Amino acid sequence: MDNFVMIAVCMIAGMVFQAARLVPADAHKGINTWILYLALPAVSFKYIPSIHWSAQMLFPALSSVVVWAGSWVFMELYCRSKKYTQRTRSTLELASGYSNTSFLGFPLIAAYFGEQYLSIAIICDQMMFLLLSTTGIINVVKGDRTGAGRAGVVMILKRLVTFPPFIGCVLALVLSHFFNLSFAQPFFGKLAATVGPLALFSVGLQLKFKGWKQQISQLSVTMLYKLMIAPVLVLIAALVIGIRGDIARVSIFEAAMPTLITSSIISEQFHLNFRLVNLIIGVSILVGFFTTAFWDVALQWLRV
Repeated sequence: MDNFVMIAVCMIAGMVFQAARLVPADAHKGINTWILYLALPAVSFKYIPSIHWSAQMLFPALSSVVVWAGSWVFMELYCRSKKYTQRTRSTLELASGYSNTSFLGFPLIAAYFGEQYLSIAIICDQMMFLLLSTTGIINVVKGDRTGAGRAGVVMILKRLVTFPPFIGCVLALVLSHFFNLSFAQPFFGKLAATVGPLALFSVGLQLKFKGWKQQISQLSVTMLYKLMIAPVLVLIAALVIGIRGDIARVSIFEAAMPTLITSSIISEQFHLNFRLVNLIIGVSILVGFFTTAFWDVALQWLRV
């Protein structure tokens, strides 16, 4: 119950601070810097050394691929039927194919399942970032109407190797095989504990809902895929492969997360419809609190 209270308080605080202009318009950037450079790497060092690796632990990574691939097929069919431009197609694929697996995913996983299951969520999150940095960049470059973007191999590799959570994940994987990091666990634990409240406060600062009536068609279709169809696809994959238990449940739950906030930054950088992406992010987060509750009940009922 405490986790749900924290989620509500931190999100509402961010929205109030934004509305009352108690913080600068770009205050979330400083908060996100702390989260990206310190808190999320600390999460990797806290939980990755305790992961018991097995073939089943590949499923969280696969689940992110399923979400992305399903989005590509779904949006290609939808956009062709509507005869949308490549710019709109790239915008909707970006908004639907990548989940908010850390900023919202980690606090919600902790609330619904417990902090010990963040070790599974981290795998989902890192694969989601790898996909965003490769297929995501290629997709947005295709939709960049200025033609200024180039999805070169060097650019993609640079994004990968300079992303702090990715560096933290790799270091935690490597160092834990050679050194006993248990002495540093209290330190990593205190840093990791800041992810939830700060990430949720940052989300609240960025939520925007203006213009939803004009974009209701694209908004509703994107949320239908992101919040309902995507987790169904991962559920089907789990049943087909034969994955059960905590790994399956956490992976399905992460697939049900709202749109990744970073999508807004990327869409603006590559001249896509970033206002639509911002709208999808805001509304999907609001609706996502109800749909994730539905998925929690559904997973218990299905006994996955």
